[in-house]
Amino acid sequence: MIPRKRRPARAKRRAAPPGKTGGGPRPGRGCVKSRRGRRIGLFGGSFNPAHAGHRHVSLLALKRLALDEVWWLVSPQNPLKPEAGMAPYRARLEQAAAMARHPRLRVTDIERRLGTHYTAETLRRLKRLYPHHRFVWIMGADNLPDFSRWRRWPEVFARVPVAIFDRWPYARFVGVSKPCLRFVRYRVPERGARRLARRVPPAWTFVHSRLHPARGTEIRAAGAVVGSQRGDDHNHA
Repeated sequence: MIPRKRRPARAKRRAAPPGKTGGGPRPGRGCVKSRRGRRIGLFGGSFNPAHAGHRHVSLLALKRLALDEVWWLVSPQNPLKPEAGMAPYRARLEQAAAMARHPRLRVTDIERRLGTHYTAETLRRLKRLYPHHRFVWIMGADNLPDFSRWRRWPEVFARVPVAIFDRWPYARFVGVSKPCLRFVRYRVPERGARRLARRVPPAWTFVHSRLHPARGTEIRAAGAVVGSQRGDDHNHA
């Protein structure tokens, strides 16, 4: 008898870790497609509306922090702010995409798809989804007075380096705000900002720059779509 050829045994499929194919979206299904090992700035907010000031800070971050990309994380709803006056999510997302108009500025709805409501939670999931990227949290100095109201705010500093961009008249809070005082010994001199993404957190820096006149409150008062940069105020309380 001619012996039958044995079929090679099928490799057993390993269960996907949470946050990959099981607990969260895969690249191509709500995640941002990006090459491995990138330096990514994360700029969160309701973007209600996205305006030239957001773009100004993002372009500065690309240059001053030596980033490969900046992702605009458009949040569905800021937990610290009322829903009244908030433009529909899809409209905010589309308007942000129209405002960004730059190949290295990426507008994403990944927080909505992940179902995260707070920045610390979002950072945890993103680091799991993109373990080879180096993330930097970008925020304006106007967030400093209320930053300690963000949910699990010390975790933000503990998970990724933080870059705080000047915004008049909030620069004075850098020396007295609770987060800056708590992490004062981890402050990186501004001259070292280009290496911030490569530092092990906690690490943060304050970036002085030419200020942009755009103000979300004034734009809303003029009748445009409503919103502001998050301050966990979205996901940040």
